[in-house]
Amino acid sequence: MSGPDLVGWAATALFAVSYFCREQRTLRLIQAAAALLWLTYGVALHAAPVIVANVIVACLALWSAWQLPRSEAREPADSGAVSPTS
Repeated sequence: MSGPDLVGWAATALFAVSYFCREQRTLRLIQAAAALLWLTYGVALHAAPVIVANVIVACLALWSAWQLPRSEAREPADSGAVSPTS
């Protein structure tokens, strides 16, 4: 098995593992790592569609992972209590 094949199989395995993630941030970070492996695979094969697609996926996954904690911090925690104005 060649080096690029090993990278491709590693990317496949890492992407498959992402389906077991319960936390959104962890999911996005694993997806970004898998996309970076796929990017490496695409570079090794000189496959422009694989490179472009995975640059986009990696950027979006990292951006959304970075955004998640910030958006969760802005949302008020739902304690289940009824407010006096309701």
